[in-house]
Amino acid sequence: MSLAASGKSELQLTVDDNLSVLDLVFNPAWFSNGFRQVSGYSIEELETSEDAMRETKNSVALITGCASGIGAALGKAMLDRGYRLVLTDIDADGLARNFGQYEGEFVILADLDIRDENAWRKTLDAAFERWGRLDILLNVAGYLEPAYSHECEPEQIARHMRINAEGPMLGTRLAAERMVTQGHGHIINIASLAGVAPVPGLSMYVASKFALRGFSLAAAQELREHGVYVTVICPDAVQTPMLDMQVDYPQAALTFSGGRVLTTDDIVRAVLDRAIPRKPLEILIPGSRGFLARVASFFPGVTFLLGDRLARKGRRRQEALANTRAGRS
Repeated sequence: MSLAASGKSELQLTVDDNLSVLDLVFNPAWFSNGFRQVSGYSIEELETSEDAMRETKNSVALITGCASGIGAALGKAMLDRGYRLVLTDIDADGLARNFGQYEGEFVILADLDIRDENAWRKTLDAAFERWGRLDILLNVAGYLEPAYSHECEPEQIARHMRINAEGPMLGTRLAAERMVTQGHGHIINIASLAGVAPVPGLSMYVASKFALRGFSLAAAQELREHGVYVTVICPDAVQTPMLDMQVDYPQAALTFSGGRVLTTDDIVRAVLDRAIPRKPLEILIPGSRGFLARVASFFPGVTFLLGDRLARKGRRRQEALANTRAGRS
């Protein structure tokens, strides 16, 4: 089996014919070596960089979804780095528990429903009234409820699309308008590897993250000439309350079919050490699963070949996690 990439020079990747498709999926060393040959970078080099530029001190950032998970971790890390922050969530109590002690000169807490245009405008106004600018928008808030496409409730479709796609799109539109006027800015949208390759059992979530990723990639081209950058980050499963909830859903088995579950610290590093200083168009985390997701996107029929085996692996892991949780209670 071989994979060739053509361009100014041809790259040839040879794989042992005795390897099965599953070997390629579950062999991180193969993916690391293969990715290095095809891209010219190692996965580790793409995920970390000792000489990466550091963000400008005192930059103003607005983050959604800060009551828990990735948003809360980003808020705390950016506080430590000296950012001026507008921290938001629809869960005002959770937001206050995490950040109430910091509210003041350098931190604004805002109750924001990202589906509400007026709420967005009010929150952006607060940032500009306090600091006169907005340097970074981080769209983190999201929603997931596993269900098969033929069994989901109609309101679930609307909820996924409004929170995961329409909300960040609305925030991007309103923040970008002001960033274009001020001549600079950076919008970072958190999508998912489920927005790169389809994941059966999460079809509504997949659709919403595909929409957000596609919007982000197009908006990046529209805004670049105005000095505004857009980065979309697509992580694999991250250890958050959203992941904990999926343990009880057999439809979410594929979520648990990978290797190491990412931590919120992994996403914080991707944002602060890669996205903000370098302003790339897209970041897939981890690189090995991102490479696999691109292959699955290019050859969607692969899912039919691997889906049942991966689902069985995921269900075993779900059962183990559920048993561990039961043992603690």
